[in-house]
Amino acid sequence: MDLSQLLPPLGGLSLLPAIRDLAIAYCLAFLIGWNREREDRSAGLRTFPLVAVASCGFVLATARLTAGQPEAAARVIEGVITGIGFIGGGAILKGGGEVHGTATAASLWATGAIGVAVALGSLDVAVVIAVFTVLTLYVLSRLKPSGHSEG
Repeated sequence: MDLSQLLPPLGGLSLLPAIRDLAIAYCLAFLIGWNREREDRSAGLRTFPLVAVASCGFVLATARLTAGQPEAAARVIEGVITGIGFIGGGAILKGGGEVHGTATAASLWATGAIGVAVALGSLDVAVVIAVFTVLTLYVLSRLKPSGHSEG
């Protein structure tokens, strides 16, 4: 038996565009993850880039399957959004009459949107989401009264 019969045909393989898109999603999410890590939140430096890469990956991996079928692509994106909501819900903690983690959960959701936008070829949207999220986390946190945590 020839070894080539065991492997799928690799003629249609296009690694470079996938690597590019996944790397862009990763890099855009990195600064968000860095902030959450620095603030010692429940999700941080590993979680945020992984959410962006996975979101981007789901959309990229199903692109051929959903080509020409916007309803099918929308269902994939809806599934990604739902999954990120589940992860974000796990970042929200309630204790002592206070709720913590809402900013982290919202940041996870924005990070998923970054990954989806990159996969759909809307790099401009992904960059703007990343910039707004980073500005919100780094700049607006300084405007909050001290001792008040949104997490």
